[in-house]
Amino acid sequence: MLPTTARSAPRVAHVFGGNDPVGAFVSHMIAVQRNIEAHASRGLDRAARLIEEDARGRPGNYQPAVGPFPAWAPLSASYEAKKVAAGFPANSPLVRSGDMRDSIGRTVRGLEAVVGATDPTMVFHELGTSRMPPRPVLGPAVFRNRKAIERLLGDALRDGILGGQITEAGGYFG
Repeated sequence: MLPTTARSAPRVAHVFGGNDPVGAFVSHMIAVQRNIEAHASRGLDRAARLIEEDARGRPGNYQPAVGPFPAWAPLSASYEAKKVAAGFPANSPLVRSGDMRDSIGRTVRGLEAVVGATDPTMVFHELGTSRMPPRPVLGPAVFRNRKAIERLLGDALRDGILGGQITEAGGYFG
C-alpha cells in the first residue's frame, strides 16, 4: 500500500471518489487502459483503411519507385498481347478482371491490424518471382502514407489517454 499523509488522502479521495483512494485510483487506471485500447483500435482501423484504399488504387497504372520499393517494370510484349487477345484491358498492369485488386482488404482485432489480399497471386506480384519482377502495392501503400499513419495513431493514443478528443481550435472535450 502506498503511504499517505493525513493531508494527501482527502485530496486523492476527492479526485477519485470514495474512502479507498488506492482502490479508486486502480479502478481509474483500468478505465484509462480500456479507453486507450479502444481509441488505439479505432486509430489502427483508420490507418489500415488508408493503406487498403491506397493499395486498391494502384493496379492498372504503372507505379514509380517509392522508398525501398522498385518502379513497376513494363509487362512483356508477349504477355501484353496475350492479355489483349483474351479480352483484358491493354496497358493495365495487375488488372485482368479486377478480382485481385478487389480482394485487398483489412482486418482489425483489438490492437492488431492486417492489410492484405485474399487472392493468392498477390504475393507473387508483391514480391516478384524468378520469372516476374515485383510490382508491389501493399508495401508502397504503407511507405507513402507513413506520416498520416503516425498522425492517426498518435491522435488515437492521445485521445485514449485524455478520454476524449482535441478540437481543431485546441479545446478539449471528453
